[in-house]
Amino acid sequence: MLRCGMIGENIGRSKFPKAIALLCARHGLALDYRVDDTRDRAGSAAFDFEETVASLAAEGRDGVTVTHPFKTHAARWAGNGMDAEAAHLGAANTLLFATRRGTNTDYCGFRAAWAETGLAPGRVAAAGAGGVARAVVPALAGLGAEVSVWDVDRARADALGALGATSVPIEAAEATARAADGLVNCTPLGHAPDMRSAFDPAWIGPQSWAFDAVYTPIDTPFLTACASAGLRTLTGFDLFRHMVLRSFEAYTGIADPEAMPLLEELRP
Repeated sequence: MLRCGMIGENIGRSKFPKAIALLCARHGLALDYRVDDTRDRAGSAAFDFEETVASLAAEGRDGVTVTHPFKTHAARWAGNGMDAEAAHLGAANTLLFATRRGTNTDYCGFRAAWAETGLAPGRVAAAGAGGVARAVVPALAGLGAEVSVWDVDRARADALGALGATSVPIEAAEATARAADGLVNCTPLGHAPDMRSAFDPAWIGPQSWAFDAVYTPIDTPFLTACASAGLRTLTGFDLFRHMVLRSFEAYTGIADPEAMPLLEELRP
């Protein structure tokens, strides 16, 4: 049996539990899954992450998947137990309790999804400097991209300088986006039910590609505008597929790349 769960804000529509269930069924594993949605617990500000992780571990669970806005909390919980590949990120999305280990399958998942595009990233304008940005931005930088990032919290954008990005003030977002080869949304905007976009449609057009970390829904207003303008789009679901397989491997030790077509059943 795999006993795990998920912690995050507004995760009721997440496809991750269904994806893990499909993989467990494929490999003959029973699944006991617990969802802790802060939307149901008086909001993120009142949510005690450490207490919830301790509760999950006390129940005998194997680990937990962590999403917005707790990925930096998860990395702090793991401490020196972060995997070497992800230790520099300052964010984790998978915690394993028995070994107090943390990893970031968004990071390796994005690199795998990007490899399928065959593109060179070039100059990148990224909105948002939270937990998912701490995976996507250094992944792009490692692929040779020149990444400029802004955030409503300038200090968070500044902190990404250590991961290969250049912080720009939010007032420079338009000029930065217009000069970019690629646009990246690492904010929660577009995640249902908040269907706003971090990029004004008027900024979109001269670029060649775009990526949105949001995958619920897959056709966010941002990616819809980018596709209409002729940009090559990489969706949050493209990342999601690879992230799920790597998360399942972290939990169970089972590597199963042949299961990718199975996960396509969850594509919106």
